[in-house]
Amino acid sequence: MNRALRRSATALLAAAVLALTGCAGAAGSTPSASPSETTAESTLSGELNVYAAASLSGAFDAIAEEFTAENPDVTVSPVYDGSSTLVTQILEGAPADVFASADEANMDKAKDAAIDPALFASNTLVIAVPAGNPGDVKSLADLAEVTTVLCAPEVPCGAASAKLLTAAGVTVQAASLEQNVTAVLTKVAASEADAGLVYATDVVGRDDVEVIVPEGAEDVVNHYPIAALADAANPDAAEAFVAFVLSDAGQKILADFGFGKP
Repeated sequence: MNRALRRSATALLAAAVLALTGCAGAAGSTPSASPSETTAESTLSGELNVYAAASLSGAFDAIAEEFTAENPDVTVSPVYDGSSTLVTQILEGAPADVFASADEANMDKAKDAAIDPALFASNTLVIAVPAGNPGDVKSLADLAEVTTVLCAPEVPCGAASAKLLTAAGVTVQAASLEQNVTAVLTKVAASEADAGLVYATDVVGRDDVEVIVPEGAEDVVNHYPIAALADAANPDAAEAFVAFVLSDAGQKILADFGFGKP
């Protein structure tokens, strides 16, 4: 089967899985697709390099584990960083097979390299403060009065932070501008800052930070697209991984980690 036909087959598989999802939601009794159904006759093998936004690290580690369980001859190697950093690396020739961005703007930069990007998740921002909230932060306005760390403007979480702060009429002189959301949360958890804006999914299950949901957060939503890449060294596995993320199994894992529907 040539590559074009493989892509078509994978696209049809993803569409079928999504159709099953829709039917299950409407009827409430149709069995959902499972990983074993999507990969029961898998003959995939080799290395698979997945470049994904830092905010996806927990969920994609779990997805990679399940994907590998169904495709034991595939070794998934995730690379997590800010989406803007990843897309730069991809455009400069990094050996990526799949790209998952935390926003559509950075996927657009890779439009000549990405095959049919599809939205698969959404996320919103929260204020993270160290345990005990030493800065007594209660709202976005307080971020202007304490030591605050933000994502850099070119990073999806930075663009969303700027939009949220602008909507609230708050100007923050950030103590530092980080290249990914993980770096922001790390500084907050280590009490190197009184507060930071991170994704809601970043703080799920953590007891070293406290969370404040700011007013207007529901109006600033990041939508996550994913795509296999045209120059993928392992195109079959790349397309199957994308289909898995879009499947019921992948969507359940993402929901477990706090991500919203696309």
